[in-house]
Amino acid sequence: MGEERGPSFRSHYLPRSRDGWIAVVVFVALFAFVQPPLVFAVGNRVDPWLLGLPFLYVYLFAVYVALIAVLLWARRRGL
Repeated sequence: MGEERGPSFRSHYLPRSRDGWIAVVVFVALFAFVQPPLVFAVGNRVDPWLLGLPFLYVYLFAVYVALIAVLLWARRRGL
């Protein structure tokens, strides 16, 4: 009498392809830059002003645009 095991399914939380892993790693790495303590160390400055905005706002805008770009890239690749 052997062990009865149900069907084995791979976790849907883990990417299945190399591009999926790249998208997840890049997204998590970029997201770390908008969370403390990295945002305090890198972007928490008022000066210099860029395009009439404090540096912090430009920094956050750039990182969030990069996050959206990663999501769009993953969507386009069908990940």
